[in-house]
Amino acid sequence: MGMTITEKILAAHCGKEEVHAGELIQAKVDIALGNDVTAPIAISEFKKAKAKRVFDKDKVVLVPDHFTPCKDIKSAEQVKILREFAKEQKLKYYFEVGEMGVEHALLPEQGIVLPGQVIIGADSHTCTYGAMGAFSTGVGSTDLAAVMITGECWFKVPEAMKFIYRGKLPKWVGGKDLILHTIGDIGVDGALYRSMEFCGDTIDGLPMSDRFTMCNMAIEAGGKNGIMGVDETTLKYVEKRAKEPYETYESDKTAKYVETKEYDVTKLEPMVAFPHLPSNVKPISKVGKVMIDQVVIGSCTNGRIEDLQLAAEVIKGQKVHKYIRLIVIPATQEVWRQAMDEGLFKIFMDAGAAISTPTCGPCLGGHMGILAKGERALATTNRNFVGRMGDPQSEVYLSNPAVAAASAVLGRIASPEEL
Repeated sequence: MGMTITEKILAAHCGKEEVHAGELIQAKVDIALGNDVTAPIAISEFKKAKAKRVFDKDKVVLVPDHFTPCKDIKSAEQVKILREFAKEQKLKYYFEVGEMGVEHALLPEQGIVLPGQVIIGADSHTCTYGAMGAFSTGVGSTDLAAVMITGECWFKVPEAMKFIYRGKLPKWVGGKDLILHTIGDIGVDGALYRSMEFCGDTIDGLPMSDRFTMCNMAIEAGGKNGIMGVDETTLKYVEKRAKEPYETYESDKTAKYVETKEYDVTKLEPMVAFPHLPSNVKPISKVGKVMIDQVVIGSCTNGRIEDLQLAAEVIKGQKVHKYIRLIVIPATQEVWRQAMDEGLFKIFMDAGAAISTPTCGPCLGGHMGILAKGERALATTNRNFVGRMGDPQSEVYLSNPAVAAASAVLGRIASPEEL
């Protein structure tokens, strides 16, 4: 029987010629990731186990990004735990403020994660790296501790779903809209513990930024991982960043999928997820008059340079609505510098936006844009659960960067076509 990309990667990492859905395996891990929210627990468990050294100081990555720059004493203590552990273990990859970026944008950018790898992270959006043809998935902090000690993790090989997208995308429609449309179609548990494999000529035409966006939100459909095949676009992105050899895989034609979904995207509109689930989606033409108080452009979902370029294209020459807060957060220092060099910051600042250093910040209600009771935000982030960005009686809507920029100008959720 043929195997999917995910099955081939897992087989290679557990020393078997083949594995199939439902099988329990123990796989070697290439990269283990923790952040300032999850890693302190893992470090505590590491020490409780009386472990002395991590399995490989070049394969354990710590990125304080959720509450940094530290917003209070508690968050500072969390980061201190990471910093001291990184020093003690002589970790190669520890990123402090000034070098730090939102982890799931930073690791691909720095060439730390590569095609064909098995990557675990104590953060649910670790599935982002599937855009590079890697098996990457989120785990709990105790699992991270075990991997830091042993370099291995157990998995149940997931069943696979195939998502085929065909056709040319209309203007202002991108990867965020594809994945929101998909989640809206199958629901937040429609791919529960399944591998979501994205393919089709539409995917072939997407830049890496949009591919990362799609795989990033696989978890919002319950997916174990999101993954795409490696093509010329992937290789062009990877080859100038890779610091070590890597292997690529592709699914066999005889691979087994429990379900296949096909989408014609030629008439797809920009999509908006209404509170309080990413699956509660509507096309922009059906949104109606939804007034907002804040717009956030950034995060591990849409904080890359292409996202900022798109937002700047929309907002150039416009002014942010008088009663709207527009917060722009480049996902990494490299993105920040490029945006500055390209003049994007001038466009945003002339419009009346605030520009932040890289941080997860408002995405999880951390800081840099907390919502008050009754306030509404439109964000390019990935979740809009109750209280996600602040008060439990606030609301979060999700969209792509172009819609977010247009909405900041008009003071309501709107299409760029309305400007």
